[in-house]
Amino acid sequence: MNHPLSWINVGSRWLFPLRTAAKERPSLELITEFKSAGPNKMRFQAPQLGALGVTFTLMRACQFACLISVIGLCANFINEIATAEHSPPSELVGALTVAVTAIIYVIITYVLYYDNMLSMLTTAGLDGLLLIASIVVASLIGKPLSMLNCAALPSSDYASTLISSAPSPIKLIITKTISYVSFVLLDQTTCYQTKAVWGLCITICLLFAFSTLACLGLWQRIRRETRTKDIEG
Repeated sequence: MNHPLSWINVGSRWLFPLRTAAKERPSLELITEFKSAGPNKMRFQAPQLGALGVTFTLMRACQFACLISVIGLCANFINEIATAEHSPPSELVGALTVAVTAIIYVIITYVLYYDNMLSMLTTAGLDGLLLIASIVVASLIGKPLSMLNCAALPSSDYASTLISSAPSPIKLIITKTISYVSFVLLDQTTCYQTKAVWGLCITICLLFAFSTLACLGLWQRIRRETRTKDIEG
């Protein structure tokens, strides 16, 4: 007796039957789609919260860039003053302190936002506090700069000027702890860099104002979506 899946002779050709009395012939399939490795697969994707989410991400990126610049400039000022064996102005120390605190906050909050663990209402309040701190810093940094013409100042390097070559009117007001006004008046480079810090502080104020509004909008959206899910559920 022949095997149920044996070859059959059709004319001058031998064919393998597609179906026999016992069962169908096994078929071969080419699989081109593969499932994910599992539920624990890591996905790098920010929360999909529309234009407000994109605005929040953009504000955080700009805040990070501006704060890094402020930290670099203020740290360089303080380092040069300390090298000349003087104490830095409190305005520069305060600006550096606020900038370092703010950049740590910006990094932590965006990591929590990325993982959907951020309380938007709390973040809006903290952004508002940093907005107030940035306004205070910008006011203190810019107070002697608003009417100052940097091109009229000496062009020598301010570190060497601080030690020995300061013009006599400036040298008279240089003490162990340098006042912020005398520091700004040292030379053109210091003046321009301090104005850059002032401009960055104003920019940071605007960025924290927008991020505060974005957080409030995201809080309203998330709360509305949560209510909708609760009603549908």
